[in-house]
Amino acid sequence: MKRVIFNQKGGVGKTSIACNLAAISAAMGYRTLVVDLDVQGNTTHYLVGAIDGDAFPAEAQGVAGLYRQTVGPRKMGRNPDAFVWETPYENLFLLPSSPILTSMEKELESRYKIYKLRDALEKLNSEYDRVYIDTPPSFNFYSRSALIAADYVLIPFDCDSFARESLYALLDNIGELQEDHNPDLAVEGIIVNQFNAQARLPGELVAELEEEGLPVFSAFLSSSVKMKESHRAHRPLIDLAPSHKLTGQFLELHAELEKTAATATR
Repeated sequence: MKRVIFNQKGGVGKTSIACNLAAISAAMGYRTLVVDLDVQGNTTHYLVGAIDGDAFPAEAQGVAGLYRQTVGPRKMGRNPDAFVWETPYENLFLLPSSPILTSMEKELESRYKIYKLRDALEKLNSEYDRVYIDTPPSFNFYSRSALIAADYVLIPFDCDSFARESLYALLDNIGELQEDHNPDLAVEGIIVNQFNAQARLPGELVAELEEEGLPVFSAFLSSSVKMKESHRAHRPLIDLAPSHKLTGQFLELHAELEKTAATATR
């Protein structure tokens, strides 16, 4: 079960959602892989902290190393699992990001390596029960690669008018990619994030999305300073604050996702 968390709008909580859902999945006993395709590396930093660039050369790390072995005259044949890191959490693994992905992007795109992530994750199918892919906030080579590799896409929505307008453009881009590259990709749902139940606008926007027939998850994620504390501590909420309200909301959302997983395996 491979899920990509994607929105072309920045600041909607992609990293927080990807890491916390993955951490819950791992805590429930599923071998879970997180793939960090955002050159900013926020997911990598969240789960394992700062990386020593001298000890781990950029071209040999995670996603960058995985892609690097597919280009040039001396191609390597290392199994994709060789680029996966362990995290401090049982059952939770990471394909880390690297700043070098920025300079690699043009070469990868020109050589049409858009399917390489899909091929790598297919080789890892037997190793991991759940895969969560964090993406950059743009419809670029890496986000397209993720959408081609995934079974489902989760769309974070942060409840403002600009988010709603960008959502329509996002759905159009996903539809075009489904048509051209991955007809099996499904929009699993829209994740309402940073929801303020006391304000009128968020409720109105969500109601409008539901009226249009868009798949909105019933579990809403509220704003909380606890998330910032979680980032700073490099500890997902299920580990840092298992009884917190926001953790409970993530657990409810994860339960909704597992219903999809159960249906898919029947």
